[in-house]
Amino acid sequence: MSGRRSSIPRLATGLAFLLPNIVGFLAFTLVPLVISFFIAFTDWNILRHNLFRDDPLQFVGLRNFSWLFQQPDFWRYLGNTFFLMLGLPFAIAGSLGAALLLIRVDRRKARWRGAVAIATAVMVASGLLLFAGGMEARGVMFIFGSLIAVTLVAGVLTGGVVYRPLFYLPHFTAGVATYVLWKKLYDAQAGPINSVLVPVLECVTQAVRAMPGAFKWGLPVCCGLAVGVMAWWQFRRLRQHWEDGTAGPMAVLAGFATVAVPCGFLLNWTGRSIWLSIGLAMVLVLACSATILRRPRSWGPAAAKSAGLGAEVALALGLVPLLLLLVGSIVFGPELPAAAAAGFEPPNWLGNYDWAKPALMLMGLWAAIGSNNMILYLAGLSNIPPELYEAADIDGASPGQRFWHVTWPQLAPVTFFIFVMGVIYGLQGGFEMARIMTLGGPAGSTTTLSYFIYTEGFETGRLGYASAAAWVMFALVFALSLLSFRFGNRRLGD
Repeated sequence: MSGRRSSIPRLATGLAFLLPNIVGFLAFTLVPLVISFFIAFTDWNILRHNLFRDDPLQFVGLRNFSWLFQQPDFWRYLGNTFFLMLGLPFAIAGSLGAALLLIRVDRRKARWRGAVAIATAVMVASGLLLFAGGMEARGVMFIFGSLIAVTLVAGVLTGGVVYRPLFYLPHFTAGVATYVLWKKLYDAQAGPINSVLVPVLECVTQAVRAMPGAFKWGLPVCCGLAVGVMAWWQFRRLRQHWEDGTAGPMAVLAGFATVAVPCGFLLNWTGRSIWLSIGLAMVLVLACSATILRRPRSWGPAAAKSAGLGAEVALALGLVPLLLLLVGSIVFGPELPAAAAAGFEPPNWLGNYDWAKPALMLMGLWAAIGSNNMILYLAGLSNIPPELYEAADIDGASPGQRFWHVTWPQLAPVTFFIFVMGVIYGLQGGFEMARIMTLGGPAGSTTTLSYFIYTEGFETGRLGYASAAAWVMFALVFALSLLSFRFGNRRLGD
């Protein structure tokens, strides 16, 4: 009894220290969450329910959700949100590349000659650009060239210590300042990006005009053959993994979806409806998967349903963008000669409907390469057992084989976790850049789900409708969190 009494003061002291966090959690997280859930089932509108009007608040049940799903704008803005996440594979690949570079620099000794040679090359290239473009147009390039040279030398001399904060710098830079900077960079008239693109596009225009047939027919044919070769390679690889017992049914489905998604885009870009494109892509996935899954295993134990899934998701991060690039060349290659006749011009990045989303994706890629994903990859690379590399060296593996058969499979769980968390962040993000850079335009092309919730709740005043949209976004995030909890474990790398 005395022991229980003596523990009460300690408990009170601990609660007193935790009280600020508890109060903050209740005031800014739990209570607003509960109120938002209640508001989602009412017709709360700021213009009708405020201190100056006494309209009764009505319970409308699921009407807000029903109305939300019937609005074409909601699906369009949800599509914008998913479209912006197409840059996620490039961001993951860039983060992995940065992590590999930092690991390699840390494991090597400083090399004066190599550092000086590369710095000299950068300086000479900057001087040539300055001479070719004129002092007024290329002076900034000379400054950046000097900075790159100094950074390179300092990084090598310090054993890579300088590189880590420089790679991580864009991540903790103030978001608003970054968006304002990129808005200036994207300026269609005086922005430095378009100033650099002008001579490049002139060279491309001359090349297309000189060889119109090569771009009209040769480029689509070559890209089509490349797509066929990659699809056949994927089919043979999945069949081999299935027979070996290293891939389960879900991995086979995910592997064929990697090829089917670009095929669906090909159909959609050639004028087919989106639903027909999705339907045919699903039929392709099911047909190819059935061909593999009904094959008997030649040897090896039966694989679990989720075996190899993480590796397939990680591989899709590289294959899908490459296949989309090839498919885009197939569709738009024949149009290049006609476009070159009029001359290629730099795009109006933030003012053109078709270029606004790619512009935001490019900016997001710059910020994401040195983000927390790079830190996670650095941790994953540090935890790979060195015995695996020693065994690969004994077997005579090349650097490419070492990466493909040792590094990449060991990083599959990390890559899967980064992918799921990136999708969750993508569903919730997009508000700041849309608010500061484009205001959701042009014509709603950059309005994401989060920005849509903001405009409905605080500009039009329909808090009930906005809360319903917020809870739909919560349902999507919750589903992805369950997916990560179910499959995001070490078995993904088996």
